[in-house]
Amino acid sequence: MLFRPILSPIACVFTASFIIGAVISPLAHAQNRGDEVLQDMSQAFKKGDRKRLSALLPQAKGHTLEPWAAYWELKARLDEASTQEVTTFLDRYAGTYQEDRLRNDWLLLLGQRRDWTTFAAEHPKYRMGDDREVRCYALLVDFLRNPATATPAMGDEVRKSWLGQRDADDGCALAADRLIDAKLMTAADAWRKARTALDTNRPRAARRAVEIIAPEAMALLNEAINSPSKFLNARANTPTRKELTVLALVKLAQSDVDAAQRQLQSHSELETEQRNWAWAVMGKQAAQRLQSDAADLFSHVSRDADLNDDLLIWKVRANLRASASVGGINSNVQGRWNQVVQSVNAMSDDAKRDPAWVYWKARGLLQQGPAKRAEATALLESIASVRGFYELLALEELGQKATVPAAPAALTGTEKEAARQNTSLSRALYAINMGLRAEGVREWNYGTNLVNGQGQPGGMNERELLAAADYACSAQVWDRCINTSERTKAEFDHTQRFPMPYRDAVVQRANQINLDPAYVYGLIRQESRFIMDARSGVGASGLMQVMPATARWTAKKIGLDSFTPDQITNRDTNIAIGTGYLKLVLDDFAGSMPLAAAAYNAGPSRPRSWRNGPQMEAAIWAENVPFTETRDYVKKVLANTTVYAAILSGQPQSLKSRLGQVGPRDGAQSEVNRDLP
Repeated sequence: MLFRPILSPIACVFTASFIIGAVISPLAHAQNRGDEVLQDMSQAFKKGDRKRLSALLPQAKGHTLEPWAAYWELKARLDEASTQEVTTFLDRYAGTYQEDRLRNDWLLLLGQRRDWTTFAAEHPKYRMGDDREVRCYALLVDFLRNPATATPAMGDEVRKSWLGQRDADDGCALAADRLIDAKLMTAADAWRKARTALDTNRPRAARRAVEIIAPEAMALLNEAINSPSKFLNARANTPTRKELTVLALVKLAQSDVDAAQRQLQSHSELETEQRNWAWAVMGKQAAQRLQSDAADLFSHVSRDADLNDDLLIWKVRANLRASASVGGINSNVQGRWNQVVQSVNAMSDDAKRDPAWVYWKARGLLQQGPAKRAEATALLESIASVRGFYELLALEELGQKATVPAAPAALTGTEKEAARQNTSLSRALYAINMGLRAEGVREWNYGTNLVNGQGQPGGMNERELLAAADYACSAQVWDRCINTSERTKAEFDHTQRFPMPYRDAVVQRANQINLDPAYVYGLIRQESRFIMDARSGVGASGLMQVMPATARWTAKKIGLDSFTPDQITNRDTNIAIGTGYLKLVLDDFAGSMPLAAAAYNAGPSRPRSWRNGPQMEAAIWAENVPFTETRDYVKKVLANTTVYAAILSGQPQSLKSRLGQVGPRDGAQSEVNRDLP
């Protein structure tokens, strides 16, 4: 069905002013009665209700979000749609996010159908270019068209994409299959894919990889996955059997590291590379359990080049933790730091550039004496800034503290107007305002990250990003404001990156209960990005993302006797309960901000366990937190806190002073609060 074109830029500007305005006029209401239709269509799309979508679509005609309505309706039946219907949609909504989103979906379907002719015709029009599976299909099409001109670089790109896919997919697996057959990739690539897939509990992806190079071994593979101990009791006397033995060791280590170690020691027939991988997997599993022998397990690895980045990262973490001194005595501190440097050196170029591993390599070099100081200093200087956790630590290693960077040149009226004339940005804000946040975020990211202000592939330049962030800030859509501004590399607008909405309420409440307002702001920025009605997948709600049971418990503790669950997204109530709980947690952990942040994210019982072991600097402790989400959370909350403190106080601030040391609970402290949820 054909509709008139989407709203003109002028109409989009009107819509944006409607979004931002505090008062909605009757005319705006009249023009946006279709919002309910769009919300109904959104729900129908989530339920896969094709009939409902088709019935509602005519009512979306002329709505600002008409492209979304048309996308949902066609996407829901894309597997049955004709090529003509698809091309009509792509032509009608040319230049929009929805056009490129549907083209992405269409390309995946064409790849699954092996319709390489249509795929080759459509792929050059695909602007986003961020789908690995589509990219693998495209590389495969190039290979099938001109196999004689294929280069090793093609194999390298498919290998990187395939190994980077967590779940089983068709595109990269198919491309790998063909390129292995053409000798542009190797059987070793498939075995490595199977190992990494099994290590991350993706058995289907592991089976698909093995099927490519050893289809006759599928029964044995299933035994290795389902009954690893039983499988390992037999000898590995063929190349395939040896690789299956490694997979069985990977699987066994997930449940019993000691048993896997004993099995590995009995399988002397394995190749050196296979043994190195197996030892590293055991080291990783031990490190994730915070076992004291994790670094020792990694020490069996004779060549770091045999490992991937993930295993090397866990080797660094294990050696950092092992370097911690007990009572000031550790005879192998230097050796542990040497292992840190060696492991970082073995990482891929991309991983080596990560500020975390730049920082820890520099720290390791500093341990090696004056001869390495210049190299270490250069590494620290390459990342030192207020842009993140390790960047702030690098500043302090260089003898500096965090200060507020100078503001960029003020945006001109022309720059601001260009952002407000951007149809994708205006439509994104409209969607977010009417409750379609996921759709709005996707379209906003497309309009800032994947295309520039002129709709061309590549993303916005720095000034365009600042103008887009300003647009989001003006609309009080704080997550888009922050995330967009964070994409600038040279410019740093702290008012966009670290906004302080509800300042009076936050500062007043924090001061009332003797809580650092910067810590509260640092936590809210990470928890909700200041989205008042934010709700997590596990049910946490509001600015400070409080769980319902925690809210009820805390409300009683702080004297909110009239609290009811429906009040949790009320700004002042959420701040009162969130800060009240944070204060109770902070007191329970004797004022340790890292431990309290971990408790706020993962519950207090986990950091009570994670703190056991040697006394260590909190940066090492945080890097070894077993949960990826909590590890990232602690570092970001503390980095946020440091920057907010610099903004609020106007004085240089230290991240290290907020981190302190982490170790077992001091026996002189009061008993832990076992009631704390």
